[in-house]
Amino acid sequence: MPYLLGLDIGTSGTKALLIDEAGKVAARATFEYPLYAPRPLWSEQNAEDWWTATCRAIREVIAKSGVSPTEIRGVGLSGQMHGSVFLGDGDEVLRPAILWNDQRTQAQCDWIMDTVGRDRVIAETLNPVLTGFTAGKIVWVRDHEPEVYSRIRKVLLPKDYVRLRLTGEYATEVSDASGTSLFNVAERRWSDVMLDGCGIPREWMPAAYESPEVSGRITDSAAAATGLAPGTPVVGGGGDQAAGAVGNGIVETGIVSSTVGTSGVVFAFADTPVMDPDLRLHTFCHAVPGKWHLMGVMLSAGGSLQWYRDAFCDAEKAEAAAKGVDPYEIMTARAAQVPVGCEGLIFLPYLTGERTPYPDPHARGVFFGITRRCDRRYFTRAIMEGVAFGLRDSFEIMKAMKLPIVQVRASGGGARSELWRSIQSDVTGIPHVTINVDEGPALGVALLAGVGIGIYGSVAEACRAVIRVVGTTEICNVNRVAYDHFYGVYRRLYPRLREEFAEIGRIVA
Repeated sequence: MPYLLGLDIGTSGTKALLIDEAGKVAARATFEYPLYAPRPLWSEQNAEDWWTATCRAIREVIAKSGVSPTEIRGVGLSGQMHGSVFLGDGDEVLRPAILWNDQRTQAQCDWIMDTVGRDRVIAETLNPVLTGFTAGKIVWVRDHEPEVYSRIRKVLLPKDYVRLRLTGEYATEVSDASGTSLFNVAERRWSDVMLDGCGIPREWMPAAYESPEVSGRITDSAAAATGLAPGTPVVGGGGDQAAGAVGNGIVETGIVSSTVGTSGVVFAFADTPVMDPDLRLHTFCHAVPGKWHLMGVMLSAGGSLQWYRDAFCDAEKAEAAAKGVDPYEIMTARAAQVPVGCEGLIFLPYLTGERTPYPDPHARGVFFGITRRCDRRYFTRAIMEGVAFGLRDSFEIMKAMKLPIVQVRASGGGARSELWRSIQSDVTGIPHVTINVDEGPALGVALLAGVGIGIYGSVAEACRAVIRVVGTTEICNVNRVAYDHFYGVYRRLYPRLREEFAEIGRIVA
């Protein structure tokens, strides 16, 4: 029986997922690695950590499944978008990778917009240049680390560094390349206008494939490191959001996903490269060949709850360890005891700046409306509600654009919480459905690998073969009306704090 391997090089760890052609999971494994913040609002990782975790995860799924490496017919790669791996001679990694949620590059993004020209930037990339995107990171290294810049020979995205180690090929694919600010999104190719305007050599960029295309094959050295068979095809894959959309079946008009992982993403399929006229949503190439997607992104969704757990919930963690359950189960069970709206406690989830609808690297997290009645239950629920308010921002933009929303599929770690799904449905006023699989980007790229080697005839066919709806979280209209009032307050807080965020940024810079 043929098997397919999906690899997701995420922010917190690398996941390996092995499935058969019907989508049945043979084995899964995840290995974590650290995230470094050498200065406020900076975010870096070591590329070697990704490779070590990838090798361990692949070996573990092979061992767990008992599948022969020769039965693994294709490999797909996904990963955190926008990060920059700077390679010198001999593929030496020149510095830690600067990640998607790093906010150091605002001056460089402004310089690119001014130098290339706003209208030309938008015409080429369909997006503004944002601090999370790759181009600003390259220019930042030029401005602040000229010795490193002088040695650069290639710039790769995170998953594509792992691809290099697996196949020896410098390659990416169109969905991840769309988030670099160096790619012509409408024409699905590298942009000479952007590269020349930024002074970035074209030869630094890898070849860009469509997501199901074979981009290379497992080398002998990679086979020895991972246990895979030499010559196994590796397809282009996808950036984590496009790959996750495939894994959720978001491959036709009207089906939208709402994902709460480290970040929060509302993702809509598009047949053509349509744009939000105010540029609050991103327009990128989809992992489906010849298609695009619109995406609203909040940078700290599940990451906000993770931060709160780690910073303040030692008691809940200890209780969870004693009971053999996840700390989030304890936290959310107690949050369910708190009334809708937390009696006016509102959370702004801008712990690492924000993107949609406010592309502001200086934005910060805020708890507003604290009273003496607020204990950890209140703060936990306020975070869950604040993230849902942030997701609603993206839905409101899509509604204003008259994008069809026939069905919303909840995904990510947040979708596993009945309370959080209920909050999201009530806040947005749209029922959320769940599907039979919860494997995210790793499943998506495994399916793309199946398309690439001919097991499935198309991406849509692959999704129809594997994915189906299994549950619906309906709206409670009483809660919906209450949340409308709290959402109005939430929406007014950021504009009133924008200048204060900027001032704090100046003080601590």
